[in-house]
Amino acid sequence: MSEMKIVPSARTRAAPAPAFRPASKLRTFGRELWADRYSYLFLAPFVICFTLFIVVPVAMAMLLSLTHFNVIEFPKWAGLANFRDLLTQDDVFYRYAIPNTFLYAVICGPGGYALSFLLAWLVSQLPNRAKGIYTLVLYSPSMTMGVAMAVVWMIVFSGDRLGYLNSVLLEWGLIDQPKLWTKDKDLLMPIMIGITLWSSMGVGFLAMLAGISNVNKELYEAGKIDGIRSRLQEIWYITIPSVKPQMLFAAVMTVVGTLKSGGLGAQLSETNPTPQYAGHLILNHIDDYGFIRYEMGYAAAISVVLLVLMYAVNRLFTKLFDSKGEL
Repeated sequence: MSEMKIVPSARTRAAPAPAFRPASKLRTFGRELWADRYSYLFLAPFVICFTLFIVVPVAMAMLLSLTHFNVIEFPKWAGLANFRDLLTQDDVFYRYAIPNTFLYAVICGPGGYALSFLLAWLVSQLPNRAKGIYTLVLYSPSMTMGVAMAVVWMIVFSGDRLGYLNSVLLEWGLIDQPKLWTKDKDLLMPIMIGITLWSSMGVGFLAMLAGISNVNKELYEAGKIDGIRSRLQEIWYITIPSVKPQMLFAAVMTVVGTLKSGGLGAQLSETNPTPQYAGHLILNHIDDYGFIRYEMGYAAAISVVLLVLMYAVNRLFTKLFDSKGEL
């Protein structure tokens, strides 16, 4: 018998692979884009502002950091020379700016953050009417920081006999002659830290207050049934896990805000750089080279380093406060 050949039918025969049609995919993308046109229209103002005021300045700073630019002449390409000089030859940067900035940020960041959380929790326990009043009282220093600096703190720490602090201490006999508070290298940083902590009830404080006020009350009732017996246990096991997103936002705003601050010491001492670099922060270093020496390329390199530090801090706190399924 001859062998029978089995011929595959049309149904069992493999279908040919569809041809790749980039034109059809492009048309599909265009139709989807047109279908969501109103969404993009509402997003356009934010995207335009974010591009103009964030993306473009950051890109220009990175590009400028690779040049020598004195504001008058056209920028000259320098490559990584500015970063090399900053990290190897700039004694003021790594002897004063970096240590002072981290000391200031470590104390004012976690200190202001813990104080914000404590006061937000205390305010959340008040009746609604009193809550609004105390929130305004605690938040107002951060809204009027510039005015308060000019009107209050410069008078309080004035170096003559008319300064509030000198006047009180002289009247009590605690000092014999007026003290130059903001000109003393040993006192300038503690004064800066104290003022910053006093005015630290900013956006982070409001975020944590909103988060604590909106925690489901049934969670506290369930916690009491499960064995929670004190307010401290409520805070640790219920309040903090419930407001992790707000705590992350407040942590980033607080620590990054301290890293980018620098005008306080210059305003208090009325000099930049501050006396013996006692209150010299990274932002003061940028102002010194950018607006006093007009070395814009070098100042841009310092700003890029500050941007990297701020990004690292942001990632650190995201790891600390992030939880799966929450953020």
